[in-house]
Formats: sequence, structure tokens, C-alpha cells
Amino acid sequence: MPSSCKEIRAALAQCLQESECVMVHRNSAADCLRPPLVDTLPTQCQQFKRAFGDCRRGMVDMRKRFRGNQPITFQKLQETEQSGEGYQLYAGKSAFAGGKGVTDGNSSAEPDWRELENQKYREQVAAAANKK
Repeated sequence: MPSSCKEIRAALAQCLQESECVMVHRNSAADCLRPPLVDTLPTQCQQFKRAFGDCRRGMVDMRKRFRGNQPITFQKLQETEQSGEGYQLYAGKSAFAGGKGVTDGNSSAEPDWRELENQKYREQVAAAANKK
């Protein structure tokens, strides 16, 4: 296998070995990757499975023949997991990395630009009414 998928394959194997499907229920890793047991895997293992499939598919994809297959590396996943930015894969990058800030639901949303324009207009109308 080319070196482009080795890290994802190793990460998937490690995740499977640490999963409840293998450790507790004593199923083989190959059985855990097939339905109906694949639904019992942790989300991270399911994402590794998807990323590994995409990597393997990318090796035969003719659209990538010039640039080469460029999957996300396992080291990047570990870095994002340690920093707390999340590990969900999206276009080769963490889906939640680089966000604006923490959204806990208690902060007020920024006013919409239309509301700001309406407020300015109301102030202008009130100022014009006061002049009369």
C-alpha cells in the first residue's frame, strides 16, 4: 500500500483495538467494520473508517493523479484533539477548528445589519420630528 494511507490505516487499527466492540465483546476488528457492528463503534473510529475509504478511493481517482492523494495525517488529528478543537474530518481539516469563539448559548448575538440600519433611520426620523 502506498504511504499516503498508512497513517490513517494505523490510526483506524489502533482505534478499533481500543473500542468496546473488540475489547469487551471480543469481536474481531474485521467483524466490527461490517454491519451491524459498525454502528456500535465510537464516532472517531467511524470517521477513521470513512477517511481510510476516501484515501483508498483517492488512489485510483484520476482527478488526483497530478497532485497525488493527500489525506489528513494522524499527527494533525492528535494535535487538534489535544488542543480541544475537535477531530471531525471535513475536507482534510478539522470541522470545528478555527472557530470564532466558544458558543455556550449565553452570549448575545450580534445585531443584524438590517436592524442597525432601521435603528439609524428611526433616530433620523425622531430627530427630524424634534426639529419641527
